[in-house]
Amino acid sequence: MKYISVLSLLCVLGGCVRTEAQQAAYHKLSAAEAQKMMSELEDFIILDVRTEAEYREQRIAGAVLIPDYEIKERAPVELPLKDKVILVYCRSGRRSGNAARTLAGLGYSNVYDFGGIIDWPYDTIGD
Repeated sequence: MKYISVLSLLCVLGGCVRTEAQQAAYHKLSAAEAQKMMSELEDFIILDVRTEAEYREQRIAGAVLIPDYEIKERAPVELPLKDKVILVYCRSGRRSGNAARTLAGLGYSNVYDFGGIIDWPYDTIGD
């Protein structure tokens, strides 16, 4: 009985039950750290959260476009695997941070914000 009381106390103090939103969070990365992840991982999504015009002008190869203002509606349909690594960028870093927070709030657990394409020293493509 004593052990059950101790375990109960630990659960109350430590928060044994966590909601999906509490477990999900996003991480901030540098461009170099994001590039390293892209070269080492086999399965990930590069998510561009800019406008379609910005995306067409210049983007990282393989990036998926979901503008930041459409994340809440489109992510559940277009990004159904909530534990998949998602690397998020925009132009300068503001929209990517907002989108990463939104994704974490929706329960995505492997979201990485690497800021803006203006700080991306690696190859890009455009139309």
